[in-house]
Amino acid sequence: MEERVKQYIKYLEQEEKSEATRRQYKRDILHFLSFAKGQELTRELALRYKEELQSKHRAGSVNVKLAALNGFFSYLGREDLRVKRLRIQKRPFLPREKELSKAEYLRLLEAARQKKNEKLRLLLETICGTGIRVSELKYITVEAVEQGEAAIRLKGKIRVVLISGKLRKALKEYLRRGKISSGPVFVTKNGNPLDRSNIWKMMKALCKDAGVARQKVFPHNLRHLFARCFYKIDKDIARLADILGHSSINTTRIYVMSSDHEPRKRMDALGLVI
Repeated sequence: MEERVKQYIKYLEQEEKSEATRRQYKRDILHFLSFAKGQELTRELALRYKEELQSKHRAGSVNVKLAALNGFFSYLGREDLRVKRLRIQKRPFLPREKELSKAEYLRLLEAARQKKNEKLRLLLETICGTGIRVSELKYITVEAVEQGEAAIRLKGKIRVVLISGKLRKALKEYLRRGKISSGPVFVTKNGNPLDRSNIWKMMKALCKDAGVARQKVFPHNLRHLFARCFYKIDKDIARLADILGHSSINTTRIYVMSSDHEPRKRMDALGLVI
């Protein structure tokens, strides 16, 4: 069965699934097989595993793991093993403990400046100033900076991401001082593009000095902050969906949700509780 897992992961690569997705799917499928302990694969076993997941994980995480498993079952030609994902009523707001505010983001930039870590400061500004995914950072190249736009190729789609004037100026200066003449802007000492784990660790190292909770500081939260700030000014969710590369506006709506602080203020303003 482990050989079939390898074949499936190879299939996902051919389907142009990202490396992060392939790693996650492999991890989730192998975890299920460990749970199965060599038993015959049956729907009853899959349902017991679903219950096991629900006892240990949040609903959203359970659905992610079930998606990996259902995909594998379909690959095996065992549609009978597929289990339904949990139905989750979407919250109309974000938990406040997870929302990265603009003020907190600015404190992260200042912490990076104080540490004299120009690369990290500019990296944060690039992700947050364009709304790109961390996996798309490699498309911010010297050539893209020169053109003022980057062509993002992901999942068989191409979209153009604009680089604003101020960001472009800062990147050009960084490239000049670093004597970087071609390829990705943000690289390791060996010249390889920074990967997700590098960036994650670098960002977390700023939390204490910036006075920002660690659970708020990760690359994708910068993308969410970009979306909220853009929507606050533009109010065009369709345009924002195009910029973020979303095929569904419903996905974009998740990005522009505010924390529960704003709904509470509006509820108090109704004057219905004296």
